[in-house]
Amino acid sequence: MKVFDIHTHIYPDAIAPHAVKAISSLYDDAVIRNDGTLSTLIEREAEAGTTRFAIHSVATTAHQVGSINRFVLASHQANPDITVPFAALHPDTEDLDTLVPQLKAMGFKGIKLHPEFQNFKVDEERALRMFAAAEGVLPILLHCGDRYVDNSAAERIINMKKQFPKLKLVCAHLGGWTCWQEAADKLMGKVDVWVDSSSALYALTPEASVRIIRGYGVKKVIFGSDYPMWYPKEELERFLALPLTDGEKEDILWNNHLELLK
Repeated sequence: MKVFDIHTHIYPDAIAPHAVKAISSLYDDAVIRNDGTLSTLIEREAEAGTTRFAIHSVATTAHQVGSINRFVLASHQANPDITVPFAALHPDTEDLDTLVPQLKAMGFKGIKLHPEFQNFKVDEERALRMFAAAEGVLPILLHCGDRYVDNSAAERIINMKKQFPKLKLVCAHLGGWTCWQEAADKLMGKVDVWVDSSSALYALTPEASVRIIRGYGVKKVIFGSDYPMWYPKEELERFLALPLTDGEKEDILWNNHLELLK
């Protein structure tokens, strides 16, 4: 069975320890299971038997966008058969209408945003510039959900998505980290979104996971591991243990990303 992992973060070797420490601090000193480097990711995905995986990183300032995108693209070019590059953007990035088509021409297949790390609300004006530029050009993988702030709350996603109905939006963590069922109840049937399975299955019963997955629609769900937070092999094992049909698992693990990324 082919496997595509849509959710992996990578960092240059020199700053990976600092990045991992920052992630841990943001999430209440959570244990991060990997070091965040590309070489370790490749090893972990090989252990899982993953066929291909998206790679990305988050720009916490507009100044970081260029260097991050050069790093991600170089990482892809060094491993073209197994990686799929997603670009970084920031709400303060200039010339978005010009930049986003350029990113697509360079080979990026999507954009990764994290409203909590980047300190923006999904439906505020400066964020809407990014979604407007991406609509019809590149899909966006968006971190969603947080127990402390509402930057990416379901209500804000609905407000934003209704303004950009043609935007391909993947709401990470089954639509809302730490508020999985609540987010699903609000998003399902309200707007057309995709979701990924990352950082969700560890906290939900298999039955609850399947209920949420089928609620969104199996064709709208893509597997994700959230490396370096988790081991891809363990996340895949969690997914394969869900009471889904073989056909449903094949769609989520492989077929659906082909439709999303074309």
